[in-house]
Amino acid sequence: MTPDDLFDEIAHDLAPRGATAGAMFGKRALKADGKAFACLKGDLLAFRLGDGTPAHTKALALPGAELFDPSGKHRPFKDWVAIPSAHAKSWPHYAETALNNLRG
Repeated sequence: MTPDDLFDEIAHDLAPRGATAGAMFGKRALKADGKAFACLKGDLLAFRLGDGTPAHTKALALPGAELFDPSGKHRPFKDWVAIPSAHAKSWPHYAETALNNLRG
């Protein structure tokens, strides 16, 4: 399954909770309540997990994970973690976590 296919599957699974597919910085994104909580950039899916939260710390510890830098100009978003497709099995979990965090 490609990163795009998995993104579509996650979007479909979270649609009943109000998640919609959209765009952020020209990249495919998942949004709810007008705010993005996930963004696909190549083979990375980034999640807005909140700096300092247990989920953020755990995600950042995954091999290859990094703070999300959508512009590629060394200005990462501290609340976002980009997780490579090598850990795609964890993407649905982090998408749901990010959606839950968004709604507090």
